Amino acid sequence: QVQLVESGGGLVQPGGSLRLSCVASGSIFSINAMGWYRQAPGKQRELVATITSDGRTNYADSAKGRFTISRDNAKNMVYLQMNSLKPEDTAVYYCNAQIVSRNLRGFERDYWGQGTQVTVSA
Repeated sequence: QVQLVESGGGLVQPGGSLRLSCVASGSIFSINAMGWYRQAPGKQRELVATITSDGRTNYADSAKGRFTISRDNAKNMVYLQMNSLKPEDTAVYYCNAQIVSRNLRGFERDYWGQGTQVTVSA
């Protein structure tokens, strides 16, 4: 039983900042890549940023220079620091992780959080 829970979303003015957090819990053997995705109304879910277990990062062009993804392997957490937010960043942000559970060692699958709403508006 593995769960991902996001927090930190909310309403912020353009140019403001938010820090999203996600914690993985349950019968976890290992966590490989983690990432953040977002979905705006009427649009497909899109990748925002990913980070490997050894710290290599990848960002969508829209996030580069403004967002920073990081993780704490000891705490099973991943973060997304969002600065210089724009109205077009408004979306539900989802945490994603590739996890090997203790009950299914040797088998990796994707887990998703419930999402947290980020609204950027004046």
